[in-house]
Amino acid sequence: MPKIIDLFAGAGGLSLGAARAGFDIAAAVELDPFAVATHIKNFPNSIHLAQDVSTLSGNELLQLAKIPDGGLDGLVGGPPCQGFSTMGRRDVADLRNNLFDHFFRLVAETRPAFFLAENVPGILDPQYDEIRDHALAHIDRNTYNMLPPIEVKASRYGAPTVRTRFFFFGYDPNRFNGEFNVGHFEPLPNIAPIVVETALTGLPNRIDCRWISEEAGWRSIEDVGDGYFFDRVTNSVPEGIGDLASLERYFGYGKVSGCMGTRHSDEVRERYAALEYGAVDKISKSVRLNPAGFCPTLRAGTGKDKGSYQAVRPIHHRSARVITPREAARLQGFPDWFVFHRTKWHSFRQIGNSVSPIVSEIMFQTIANQLR
Repeated sequence: MPKIIDLFAGAGGLSLGAARAGFDIAAAVELDPFAVATHIKNFPNSIHLAQDVSTLSGNELLQLAKIPDGGLDGLVGGPPCQGFSTMGRRDVADLRNNLFDHFFRLVAETRPAFFLAENVPGILDPQYDEIRDHALAHIDRNTYNMLPPIEVKASRYGAPTVRTRFFFFGYDPNRFNGEFNVGHFEPLPNIAPIVVETALTGLPNRIDCRWISEEAGWRSIEDVGDGYFFDRVTNSVPEGIGDLASLERYFGYGKVSGCMGTRHSDEVRERYAALEYGAVDKISKSVRLNPAGFCPTLRAGTGKDKGSYQAVRPIHHRSARVITPREAARLQGFPDWFVFHRTKWHSFRQIGNSVSPIVSEIMFQTIANQLR
C-alpha cells in the first residue's frame, strides 16, 4: 500500500480521501492539540506527530514516520491559509505564510513520488508572488513535473458546498505510468450536484438548545437517499480507519454525534425565521441556507492564539437556528461515522479548516491510478 505523510493534517479531510483511494496514512503532523486528538480517533493506526512543521527536517520526518529514505510515495497537506484568505487581514508578513515554504522545503528533503498542497484562491494574488516563488524554488524541476495550480470547486465534485481551493501538484514521472495534466483532475461526469436540502436528509431537524454536551449530541438518524454522495457519507469506511466505539454506535444503533444545539433568544429566532433563503442576518452576519442551493464556504473561527473567535455559522433552512456540527460535517462532505471534537467550537474549527474528503478522494484516486 503506498504511503503518504499528511502535513498540517487537521481533522483529516485530506487523510480520509487518501485512505479511501488506497493510500496508507503513515504519519500525520499537526500542532493543534485538539485537531491531533480528533485525527488520532479517526486514524488510530497512523503515527501522529504533534510538532511544528517548520522545526522538522526531511530526515527527521521520515525517521519519525518509519519510512526509509526514498520510500515515501506522497507528501500532502494544507498549509495554513489565514494569511492568504480574503476573509482575513491578508497580511503578507503573517508568520503563518512561511509554512507554505516549509511544505515545499520538506518535499525537497523527503523526495516523495508526488506532492499535493491545498490552499485558498487568494494565495495566487500578485502580492504573494514572492512567497510562492520562494517556496516553489525548492522543487527540482529536473526531477518533478509540476502542473499549474488546479482550481477545485467542491460543488462540482459532489460535495454540497461552493468551497473553492487550489491544489499544487507535482510528480516524479519516473515513478508513474503516465503523465498528468490539469484535465486529469476534472470531476467525474456522472456525479450529480447535491444541494443543501438533499445533503441534510435523515439528520434530525428538531434540535434542542439544551443538547450541549458531547453525549447529548448523539442522536438517531432516519433513512437517507441513494447515490454517490450518500454512499460517501454513510459508508465507505477504509480498513483501519474510524473510532471503533463511534462506528458501533453509528452502524449498530443508527446514531450520529455532533447534533448539539445553540441557545438563541426569542428576538434572534424571530429574525432568523423572517430571513429569506440566501439572505444575511445584519447583526450576526449569518446566512440562511438555500435548500435548493449549495452551502457557502464554512468558516473556521480562530484558536486561542488569535482571540478564540467563534465562526459565523449558517442558519438552517427549515429551523430558526444555526446549524449543528453534524450538519456542517454533512455540508463539507464528511461521513456520519467520522467524529470531531466534543465541543461545538472546536468541531466547527476542524470542519471549517478541512478539505472535503469527497474532493480529496477524487484527487488522490486520480494520482493512485497512475502510481507505480
